[in-house]
Amino acid sequence: MIEQWFPNGWSHYLLGGVLIGSGVGVAFLVAGLITGMSTVFSSTWSWASRLPLFQEDRMRASRAWRVALALGLVLGGALYTVTVGGGALGTTAIPWWQLALGGVIGGFGARLAEGCTSGHGICGLASLQLPSLLAVLTFLTTAMVTAHLVRSMGGA
Repeated sequence: MIEQWFPNGWSHYLLGGVLIGSGVGVAFLVAGLITGMSTVFSSTWSWASRLPLFQEDRMRASRAWRVALALGLVLGGALYTVTVGGGALGTTAIPWWQLALGGVIGGFGARLAEGCTSGHGICGLASLQLPSLLAVLTFLTTAMVTAHLVRSMGGA
């Protein structure tokens, strides 16, 4: 049964979840940092854009550690690929325009929800925030409906 949902195994997902949860927990306990990724994106834009959203004090004050966090995630993924993953990059059969459209829709949803799946799903739920629970339920419902529609239309 589990192979149906995880044809490539599940242990790497478990390891990734434990590492992400531990990292988020340590960042919060040691430095009081909430590590949602949509805020990493927004705070990074504070260097390039003069729009008021990106120039808020909280965006400018946190951008250095948030960029370091993002680089650490990319380097961690690269390290995994080179060591455990055997150097093979992941591929997908999904057309580029669907990936781009999904990114735009996901970005819009994260902005609308005032946070992303990592911010609400990991940090918000861990601190028992009701808005985060509602956001996560909305994210998951939308993802399941979208996956069902794409699959029923003959997509991936």
